[in-house]
Amino acid sequence: MAVTTRRSPADEKYRAALTSVSAAVVLTATKMVVGLATGSLGILSEAAHSTLDLVAALVTVFAVKVAARPADENHPYGHGKVENLSALFETILLLATCAWIIKEAVVRLFFLQVQVEANIWSFGVIVLSILVDFGRSRALMAAARKHQSQALEADALHFSTDVWSSAVVLLGLGLVFLARRLQMPWLVKADALAALAVAGIVIWVSLRLGRRTIADLLDTIPNELTDQARARVLEVPGVEAVCRIRMRRIGGAWFSDVVIQVDASLTLDQAHDVADAVERCLEELMPGGDVMVHSEPSPGKEMNSGAE
Repeated sequence: MAVTTRRSPADEKYRAALTSVSAAVVLTATKMVVGLATGSLGILSEAAHSTLDLVAALVTVFAVKVAARPADENHPYGHGKVENLSALFETILLLATCAWIIKEAVVRLFFLQVQVEANIWSFGVIVLSILVDFGRSRALMAAARKHQSQALEADALHFSTDVWSSAVVLLGLGLVFLARRLQMPWLVKADALAALAVAGIVIWVSLRLGRRTIADLLDTIPNELTDQARARVLEVPGVEAVCRIRMRRIGGAWFSDVVIQVDASLTLDQAHDVADAVERCLEELMPGGDVMVHSEPSPGKEMNSGAE
């Protein structure tokens, strides 16, 4: 009878990242060859984008591997912040690519006439890109949600926008093809315009990703989450007040530090039970979290030390 070995979360994340690397290698090489052969800036911009996708995917593989290391004396909260740094690195790479694409598009629109060949190969490579990016973005997002991985989520978001940017390039190639058939030379500029549209899409996504990444690196927590956590804790029987809630997200894990007030007439064991209930409450709100709860007696009273 065959024995099925269940992979660990770290192994599943690592395999998802490696799959993304393999897809990036194939797409980058294919787009570069077809882009150079046809002279299409739209395809070349996609090739440059895919090159950075490959670099970003390699960084994600490294980040996922390092983030899986257990906590140690120098990193008591673990190594999850490496995933945040990986996502920030992706953002910087994407913005650098956009700067190059915009420069080339402006040159072709106003200063240089470049012959673009819209043939079956140029259309084929973009359709292939859309299919591959759609498949890997779904796979990466599934793994990201399952394991709360920001690095994989960044990759998934990245590749889902690639689908739209590739669709824009496909539209640009279609207009270039029609330019010859309909004798409308001005439509040839559609390729450069498509490249500008790609850059616009990527800049928008990059800024969103960068904002979220920086927020996590700075331990920024949405007010709604803090309010929701406070409300849930106050619903726990025995909790009279919430003095403090501190939360931070590191990689896919949440760390919470909570100070509550309980009735001073409770015994230490009873107060401990209330604290345990608070821990369970916050772990339900943020699965996989690490919760530390400190109980204090109500002001002006002393907590009992023995059983009643």
